[in-house]
Amino acid sequence: MVATNLVGAVTARADGSPSVPPGTEPSASAPVKVDPNDPDLKLPEGATLAAPKVLDIKSVVEDENGDERRSDTNTSVTFALQAEVLFSKDSAKLNGEAKSRIATIANEIRKQHATHVRVFGFTDDLGSYAHGLVLSRQRANAVQDVLAQELNDPGITFEVRGYSEDYPIASNATEEGRRKNRRVEVSFPRSES
Repeated sequence: MVATNLVGAVTARADGSPSVPPGTEPSASAPVKVDPNDPDLKLPEGATLAAPKVLDIKSVVEDENGDERRSDTNTSVTFALQAEVLFSKDSAKLNGEAKSRIATIANEIRKQHATHVRVFGFTDDLGSYAHGLVLSRQRANAVQDVLAQELNDPGITFEVRGYSEDYPIASNATEEGRRKNRRVEVSFPRSES
């Protein structure tokens, strides 16, 4: 396993607001009040301080093959599963291995007591954008169906979307990059405890 800590990193998730993906909003106010008139603060003449905000600390763990990645912040958990681990090429039918991987995610959703789960599908930029929209949505729906069966909890709501080639996490210029972009992400809030 490879572990990385990123401060203020933006997760490659989308909800129709490309400038501020969900979960990247400031989560708290600044812990220290800064006096802009303090003589020890070296600001150029006429400069002002930006509005304070606390950046989430993000921990990312990815398996050696890059097939699965988990990202944790102060406020949310995101699992990203590469499409090849879940589906055959250009298919939205889950393979046999997929259900056990999705069951692991369902266990974490239970552990975090999440009541709202986002399931987003993404493709690479090969093929038409329209085909990618349909395929990414079908794949997100397939994962959501298994999650709903595993969780069997009517109190959990799902937000399911397909984004085609929007919001890539790697370059589509190489097969390795395209492989990373073909994914389904499941995200949900962390519990307060």
